[in-house]
Amino acid sequence: MPRQKAIPDQAVFAAIRLLLAQGGDRAVAFSSVAQATGLAAPTLVQRYASRDAMLRAALRDGWATLDEATRATLVTAEGKGVPGLLRLLASAAPPPGPDVLALSLRDPELAACAARWRAQIEAALAQRLQDAAAAALIFAAWQGQSLWSATGPEGFRLKDAVRRLA
Repeated sequence: MPRQKAIPDQAVFAAIRLLLAQGGDRAVAFSSVAQATGLAAPTLVQRYASRDAMLRAALRDGWATLDEATRATLVTAEGKGVPGLLRLLASAAPPPGPDVLALSLRDPELAACAARWRAQIEAALAQRLQDAAAAALIFAAWQGQSLWSATGPEGFRLKDAVRRLA
């Protein structure tokens, strides 16, 4: 199969995030991204200069995409009370996986992107609850459930936690 000469950055970034989700940080290399996108590895080096710069650009783009999707969801989210909160969280763009979050928190610019996304969700929850502390706890429970759900059966139901906090 001949290699493609041009592919948009967003397609490269999506491939990088998929590699991250499937195999973690070590799965992302110029060679693996080249294989996933059809671009030549030297083209990727020329475009991004280093593996870390390529990874950072993909994560920055991922946070921007997540931020947009979350903002759109929050604008259209309806319902009050516990059911409304649960619908809000269920309809929000899926949170980043542990690898993306861990990599993001190591970089100040990416950590700021993560913090803005968190603040956006917490503000929407606080507006519904009229309680910023409860909103922070619900966000933490939601994130914890998302993080740990991959390890086995559900340890608690978010619905129960939200009911106790709301």
